[in-house]
Amino acid sequence: MRIISFLSIALLCLLYACSNEPSESTDLLLQNALMEKGGSEGLAHFELPDSEDYNSIPQDPLNPITRPKVELGKLLFHETALASEGNFVQTVNTYSCASCHHADGGFQANVPQGIGDGGMGFGTTGEARFFNPLCATADIDVQPIRSPSILNSAYQTNMLWNGQFGATGVNVGTESQWTPDTPKESNQLGFEGVETQAIAGLGVHRFGLSIDQDFIMNTEYKELFDIAFNDVPDEERYAARSAGLAIAAYERTVLANQSPFQNWLKGDKSALTENQKEGALLFFSNNCVDCHTGPALSSMEFHGFGFHDLRNSAQVINIPSEYTEQRGRGGFTGNPADDYKFKVPQLYNLKDSKFYGHGASFNSLEELIAYKVKGIPENLEVPASQLASQFQDYGFSNNDINKLVDFIENGLYDPSLKRFEPTALPSGNCFPNNDALSRVDLGCL
Repeated sequence: MRIISFLSIALLCLLYACSNEPSESTDLLLQNALMEKGGSEGLAHFELPDSEDYNSIPQDPLNPITRPKVELGKLLFHETALASEGNFVQTVNTYSCASCHHADGGFQANVPQGIGDGGMGFGTTGEARFFNPLCATADIDVQPIRSPSILNSAYQTNMLWNGQFGATGVNVGTESQWTPDTPKESNQLGFEGVETQAIAGLGVHRFGLSIDQDFIMNTEYKELFDIAFNDVPDEERYAARSAGLAIAAYERTVLANQSPFQNWLKGDKSALTENQKEGALLFFSNNCVDCHTGPALSSMEFHGFGFHDLRNSAQVINIPSEYTEQRGRGGFTGNPADDYKFKVPQLYNLKDSKFYGHGASFNSLEELIAYKVKGIPENLEVPASQLASQFQDYGFSNNDINKLVDFIENGLYDPSLKRFEPTALPSGNCFPNNDALSRVDLGCL
């Protein structure tokens, strides 16, 4: 009897120990699922390259990635001295591209509506940026849709929620929509989406860039432009096109390649917890991976999930009652079949920003995932015919949802995005914002 008791206790201890260690069987199941979903590439289908491995990063053949471009683009992306053509005296030289796409927010704005010209403050992670009360509200630079992340954007041929930027990929055949005298006209340049958006964004967001600007010609920027674009004539070298191409080259290198899932893919099976592996197995064994695939867990597909628009969220301004962005892809193509369908976003570092969906209508990943796996639309203006087939009730338990959340929130989290920031700017300005309140928040004083 005493022997049986001893054996029973030993068996329980063994089982308990096993239950608290990574399960080899879960690793094998996850690996098999990824091999199946990865097709001929297998696990490599989901791997992000090193940010310095330019040959492995998708790039526009018209804008080859080079180190001089990347280093110049990193500075220009964060340079608040570029903000010289805003609408307000109070905000000249106070904002940058990074105001709405900064490392602390997972390279998106950590507020529902990104604020460029006319904004102030930063807080700890960008959560305290708000509208400058001294600026006329109607003239503040905001967008009628949530700012998407630039993280892993190398894996998107076309940019924005409606995919309107980029002359290639899904926009072949949409030339009639490249409206003159609008940002979409930039597609006429023939570049892919990352490049087109960077070039167009310099004008949209009131950045000034010309050959006679002192902060270029009298700082190291001139030499950096000369090195990066030595084959471009002087009269074009310091213009928005070259600056946009440098910014795009930099953006393509901003990759979440140090996340636990990426480390797991590269052989470190202890990088993910058992709970995260089970969440990943749910993700890759169900319809999630139908849309969220490849190294960025994104795709160039457009689907409807019945999300609210930004106008239904708090802390927003200047949202007209009728605007094309609320129609998603259809607002760009003009095709009713594309209405209410939005581009599939990448999934890394989502916990850095507490707003989800194109309308920022969710405040936690748990809320968002629970919504997507239950299949009940929140926006009743979206016709059922426009909802994705993947938007359905999967019958997931709360435990399943928690595992999915753990995988996406923590397994896909790169903790070192600050490595993509410059240590200082040639202008000496504070970044990503340079207004008085932001300088206090960021410790630049």
